[in-house]
Amino acid sequence: MTLTVLVDYDSGNLHSAEKAFQRMAFEGDGGQVLVSSRPEDVARADRIVLPGDGAFPACRRALGSYGGLFEAISEGVAQGKPFLGICVGMQMLATWGREYEDTAGFGWIGGEVAKITPADPALKVPHMGWNDLVIDHAHPVLAGIATGDHAYFVHSYQFRVADPAHLLAHVDYAGPITAIVGRDTIIGTQFHPEKSQATGLRLIANFLRWRP
Repeated sequence: MTLTVLVDYDSGNLHSAEKAFQRMAFEGDGGQVLVSSRPEDVARADRIVLPGDGAFPACRRALGSYGGLFEAISEGVAQGKPFLGICVGMQMLATWGREYEDTAGFGWIGGEVAKITPADPALKVPHMGWNDLVIDHAHPVLAGIATGDHAYFVHSYQFRVADPAHLLAHVDYAGPITAIVGRDTIIGTQFHPEKSQATGLRLIANFLRWRP
């Protein structure tokens, strides 16, 4: 039985994410889902999910404060295990985060996380609510998800990728806002799939079945 570990590093409430992953694992024979902060659990996982709520620097520091946890995640990715970053967990894939202070990210997908600046000043930041996805590149985790499908966003900063090939989907908010990034066995969503109803549940189910 495959094991998917949702990494817990005090980055927010994981209850809804855990329930969504467990539901889709049960419905699609997706194996076991475990929430853990133990490096040894991450090391034995077949898939790794890194959520994140709050500010980029705080999440980066919190993850680093758990001895051996980031190293276990990094080793798993190096071994080719499927990895999903959610919200700030996706943003930390970048080279740099520019929220409050310059903070080094993982550098797994080139680019920087910078404040959202809509072309229309009437649009509020944070970008909050439902938006229509625009699919830029096909990906197995996006099977059955099409341009126009809805996802739920709550964020003030966005991932600006260095290589357009790594931009899998975006939304329009008086300008493009990165929604999904990915390369190799790594994928990340700015939105919360566990809060995005049918679109999010389909993405979770696809991730649990993904065998790169």
